[in-house]
Amino acid sequence: MTVQIRPAALDDLDLIRRLRLQRSSWLAARGSDQWSTEASGLSIDYFSRAVSRAVADWETWIAEVEGEPAGTITVNDRADRELWTNAELGNALIVHYLIVDLRFAGCGVGRRLLAHAAALARAHARSWVRLDAWTANSDLHAYYRRAGFRLVRVADPDVPSPSCALFERHVDDWLFDGAGLGTPVGFPMIPLARDPIVLPVSG
Repeated sequence: MTVQIRPAALDDLDLIRRLRLQRSSWLAARGSDQWSTEASGLSIDYFSRAVSRAVADWETWIAEVEGEPAGTITVNDRADRELWTNAELGNALIVHYLIVDLRFAGCGVGRRLLAHAAALARAHARSWVRLDAWTANSDLHAYYRRAGFRLVRVADPDVPSPSCALFERHVDDWLFDGAGLGTPVGFPMIPLARDPIVLPVSG
């Protein structure tokens, strides 16, 4: 089984919206308030507008397994400045909206998308991949730890964000993890070729 990672197109917006709704329902069924508007999560309409801008800026990617859409990730150099310092933002790319289709859960798609974020960071001469995770979702924190990230800190409780658990991983760590970090075929903010990247997925 292989995963292909390609830049998202505007035609993918409905797909990304469906993935978000699917995962939100899955989380709610397990008692999590992640992404719920009641817990100050982004509404689906706000999310759609944010992803639309990211797609237009070549910052969003789609993973496909055997030709089937399997997940998405957005990677750029922007984040809530109340969460990260200027120095932390200056030497990192930031992961947003990592969502794997439930049909492909456990197939390594999320890890491949994170490795792709590391390849993008390296291509942009950044040393770190950083992200903020939903503060109350301990299962999500455990997922990122298993993926090689470390918890940097939990942001000040006065920060008006429900995603204050801050994680990071150095790009060099992926080199020791068996994940190739070759230059991506296309990367965000600099539109190059739109050919997919083919990476093996175990499982």
